[in-house]
Amino acid sequence: MKSGIHPNYRKVLFIDSATGEKWVNYSTVRASETVAHEGVDMPAYRLDISAASHPFWTGQAREVDTEGRMDRFRRRYGVKKK
Repeated sequence: MKSGIHPNYRKVLFIDSATGEKWVNYSTVRASETVAHEGVDMPAYRLDISAASHPFWTGQAREVDTEGRMDRFRRRYGVKKK
C-alpha cells in the first residue's frame, strides 16, 4: 500500500450533544477537539443526533413542527382541514 494516502484510523470519543452519552469507537473522522476519557486523551467528535437520542431508536416521538409546514402545505395546494 502507498504511504501517506490513507486516513488516520484511530480510537475516537463520540459525544451525543442531545443526551451527553459518550462512547469510544475506531474511526477515520477528523475531530477538532481533544478530550480526556478514562485517563486517556483522545479526539472527540460531537454528534447532533445518534441512536441514543433519535426518536426511532428511543421510542419517544417528538413533533418538530406542529403548525407551520402543514399549514403552508394546505395553503399551497388547497387542502382543507376536516
